[in-house]
Amino acid sequence: MNITRASPISGKVNTLAIDVTEEQLADWKRGTLIQNAMPNVSPEERDFILLGLTPDEWNEIFEADENE
Repeated sequence: MNITRASPISGKVNTLAIDVTEEQLADWKRGTLIQNAMPNVSPEERDFILLGLTPDEWNEIFEADENE
């Protein structure tokens, strides 16, 4: 399923194809912990669903922290 989120860092709207079902999304929205609702989804993909940050943006953020 395509998931679209806006990055809180850049404001850019990104879409990722993530192997998640409508039922899994509904479970999460009803309060199930995301890792329990979507055990088949990678941590990076869960971060995208939760926060809107792509793996590249995470790398940029942490790379900047390491250089400070």
